[in-house]
Amino acid sequence: MPAEPMHRTPESRKVSIASAIRAATAPSVNRETTVAPMPSRLDAVRVAVSTACDAASAVDEIALTLGDHSDLCFVLLFVSSQFDAEETAAALLRAFPDLPHAGCSTAGEITPLGLIDGGLVAIAFRKTEFRIACEPLRDLGRFGLEEGGELVAELRHRLLEPAIDETHDLFALTLLDGLCQREEVILSALQRALNDIPLVGGSSGDDLSFQNTFVVTDGEVLRDAGLLLLIASTRPFRVFKSDHFEPTARKLVVTACDPDKRVVSELDAEPAWEAFAAATGLDQEEASGDQFAAHPLLVRVGGEYYCRSIQKMNMDGSLSFYCAIDTGVVLTVAETRDMVRSLEETLSRLSTDLGGIDFVLGFDCIHRRLEAERHQITGRIYELFRRFRVVGFNTYGEQFGAMHLNHTFTGVAFGRRHEAS
Repeated sequence: MPAEPMHRTPESRKVSIASAIRAATAPSVNRETTVAPMPSRLDAVRVAVSTACDAASAVDEIALTLGDHSDLCFVLLFVSSQFDAEETAAALLRAFPDLPHAGCSTAGEITPLGLIDGGLVAIAFRKTEFRIACEPLRDLGRFGLEEGGELVAELRHRLLEPAIDETHDLFALTLLDGLCQREEVILSALQRALNDIPLVGGSSGDDLSFQNTFVVTDGEVLRDAGLLLLIASTRPFRVFKSDHFEPTARKLVVTACDPDKRVVSELDAEPAWEAFAAATGLDQEEASGDQFAAHPLLVRVGGEYYCRSIQKMNMDGSLSFYCAIDTGVVLTVAETRDMVRSLEETLSRLSTDLGGIDFVLGFDCIHRRLEAERHQITGRIYELFRRFRVVGFNTYGEQFGAMHLNHTFTGVAFGRRHEAS
């Protein structure tokens, strides 16, 4: 079941169930150390992290760590929902009045300090390496093909004027409201307009309270909203996705559901929870986020399997999903592989392809983090993130092209600059 919302004050903190579990298994973070560089120098970006107790202090520390802004073109932010959104946006505007900035709330942060909760992460992009155009996606409940086409056309115009040379390649980055329940429609509209420009991203979170997701952009706080960034880079990069599940022979058919709310009431003409528990070997008392994380369901699209994670069991025994679902959909019960080995294979392959990694902008499903904690492998996961210089956040959904995914790690890996010999 969802954890209690976490509200943060200097005097006291209410810690959620999820955070309590993480505190026992995650690499320790000294709260007196509120900022830290990456383990080794990054060429393309500067990274800053704060674990201060209030938004104003956190932003001040971020600004101090980033230093002189004259060589920067954009700051991307991942903000714990424990911070007041409006205070954070106002503080960011004071700190960066002339520097474009935007970001979203999280279900946990991937940082140089470790895998943390309650932090503020900033990734500052250098002018010499990047050109970035960003625009909010407002009122996602009404966003469709027309809005997608207009938005992409506007960003293309802004990014490509003045014209960029052939040393730049483009990709699109999305940060969508993790509670909007329309990611598939939005991504389809955007990818159609983007054509062959690769798209990657993640859905905003709120520490498993499922109440307070938001985006911030240049002093403004938006809900039921998202962000689209069109990014041109002189660096070689690879957009990727990684998962660690295998399909089994066990199938479940959705026989009754509310697709608008993503709620399944029947599987195989049986109450949804009972059918799911029977197929996975769980009992009625084991309905929890980490159990759902350990037993993902798959759909097959175009010969490839994609995860459809369960968000929670409802009081009536129905199941709420993170992704689109409909009557007649065939779900395949999955078995998980070794998450550490799968992640290392993915990151090692990217490093080989790029001739070394400068940094990875990563979007990791909150269910993967819960699974890592349950199996006590959080430290090994973080060590891989540190080794391959991953910075990002834990999501309520992952984006890859026109697909909205669950239980997946998506991102973009940037290569190192190689000087001419």
